[in-house]
Amino acid sequence: MAEIVLVRHGQTEWSVAGRHTGRTDIPLTAAGEEQARAIGAKIKGREFAAVLCSPRIRARRTAELAGLGVTAIDDDLAEWDYGAYEGITTAEIHRTDPDWYLWDDGVPGGESPERIGARLDRVLARAREHLRHGDVALVAHGHALRVAGARWIEEPVRVGGRLRLDTATLCRLGFEHGRPVILEWNSR
Repeated sequence: MAEIVLVRHGQTEWSVAGRHTGRTDIPLTAAGEEQARAIGAKIKGREFAAVLCSPRIRARRTAELAGLGVTAIDDDLAEWDYGAYEGITTAEIHRTDPDWYLWDDGVPGGESPERIGARLDRVLARAREHLRHGDVALVAHGHALRVAGARWIEEPVRVGGRLRLDTATLCRLGFEHGRPVILEWNSR
């Protein structure tokens, strides 16, 4: 049965620093480029009916270096819009808002959990259409893909907060007895 493979982009300077990186379009580090090539080695020989990719350069470059032929750039795969918290760390946010939790609160001037959930639901609906023809890859970002994982198993967005996802990792979403399941998560 066909699967959806989630690919998180390689390391960036901001991912190393723990800075929220939504709209800011920053490149991979040299280590991130090596990580992307390693993803390519892990999926070598696997064919995809569709490869949907975030418009951000870090995701597009990861797809390129991994040897994934992108079939569509999908704006709905962009990372969570961090609004006022773009470029800062959770520790910095907690200095002024100690109870803030992205997965419940969303972001001032950015996206709510409901809004990103709706975006990723649309992505998953498009991916399901392609599954008739084979496996699908989604190349994107940590929080967006964590939302995709939660929504795939029909859970609320906040469950994504319990699904750690490191840079340059793979996840596999599929089915068991016709029901959506997570087959593999955060794999190097």
